[in-house]
Amino acid sequence: MTDALVNVQFHVNGKPVDTTVPTDLPLVDFLREELGLSGTRLCCGIGVCKACTVAACRAPTSQAQPLLACSTPVALLQGQSITTVEGTGSMETPSAIQQAFLDHFAFQCGYCTPGFVMATEMLLSRLRTQPIKREQLDAAIEAAVGQHICRCTGYARYHQAIRAVVLAEKGLVTA
Repeated sequence: MTDALVNVQFHVNGKPVDTTVPTDLPLVDFLREELGLSGTRLCCGIGVCKACTVAACRAPTSQAQPLLACSTPVALLQGQSITTVEGTGSMETPSAIQQAFLDHFAFQCGYCTPGFVMATEMLLSRLRTQPIKREQLDAAIEAAVGQHICRCTGYARYHQAIRAVVLAEKGLVTA
């Protein structure tokens, strides 16, 4: 017996994707095997660790929301726009958060880092449209990345790096 197939059209890192896939093919497998985007990591496979987090915009004007690529079938992405860690920066020009993670020695093995990067990028995006008071910053960071699991226990350095990036960008926090 073969899996049912479905045609799906969506965007990944700004590029259109028009594909036919099995209805149960996880996004993480599609990204890695079909698009060659290996930054999104499969760790727990059940959506608990958050290493596979990508950003999803369900409509062109919507705010990006976290999406767990390990437990989301590609078949459900019709019309959506997905951003992976490869869409945020590169080795030559890392994003501000990627550079801050390096500067703060935020990770050891780096396996969980793409999930932390994507969650932080979505936090920064939200703060650009809805700034918060400085005293709310730690709670906002915790809400964004608090459920992410780092097996090397880099949590304190991740938080320090995120805080530094938020405070360095004008207009994200108010007095």
